Amino acid sequence: MGRLDGRAAIVTGGAGGIGAATARALAKEGASVVVVDIDGARAELVAEAITVSNGTAFSVRADLSDEAEAVAAIKAAVARCGRLDVLHNNAAMTESDFLSRDTQVTDLSFEVWDRTMAVNLRSQMLMCKHAIPEMVRAGGGSIINMSSGASLKGDRTRTAYGVSKAGVNTLTMYVATSHGKEGVRANTVVPGLIITDAVRAHLSDHMLEGLGRATLTPYVGDPVDVANLVVFLASDESRYITGQMIGIDGGMSAHVGSMGQDDR
Repeated sequence: MGRLDGRAAIVTGGAGGIGAATARALAKEGASVVVVDIDGARAELVAEAITVSNGTAFSVRADLSDEAEAVAAIKAAVARCGRLDVLHNNAAMTESDFLSRDTQVTDLSFEVWDRTMAVNLRSQMLMCKHAIPEMVRAGGGSIINMSSGASLKGDRTRTAYGVSKAGVNTLTMYVATSHGKEGVRANTVVPGLIITDAVRAHLSDHMLEGLGRATLTPYVGDPVDVANLVVFLASDESRYITGQMIGIDGGMSAHVGSMGQDDR
């Protein structure tokens, strides 16, 4: 018996990295998983791999910054699964060439700002907006929104990304406050360094080495680490946890570290 037997889950940004790992982990615990991504072909591959491993999954191609497409994705999930219990809002702009144009505010273009807000923040709002009524009809549910350590502290780059993720933190608290008595929980996962293909493409080996030194654990994060946390937040084991920002960063945010020299 899996912890999520009989439940239906949507994973946005599910075509790779953290999203794909989470889709696999939810399915392993018995959930029927809907893998949603703007890259429909890759999302289908993830769903097919889950099915081959005796899980239940199917894919939906959608640009979730568009309300009509967000609604269609949720309707497809409910039509296929009969209910909706879990929403993992993981879609975000992570392409290296796009992030390289997300600079300090004096150099930031409206195009980068608006697209970042649309994908990273608006999509999460839209999915919450239309998923919550389905969860209430099913007797309750769990929303797990993906934020970032970049939402908590300033930097000299990725201004739009950090601001959009700070918005996610606040969105989660408002959703939890408004819908808790209806049985809908909402929490934010705040990851630090998690090694995905997108991270490797955007950060140099030197930067990754420095961030690794700033991590308190003897290893850096893997997408499976985040997936395990999402499964916990989706399950009844976390039934008294809502409205929280939960860090998963190997202790990086717990100390003042240096990327430039070994810790002494």
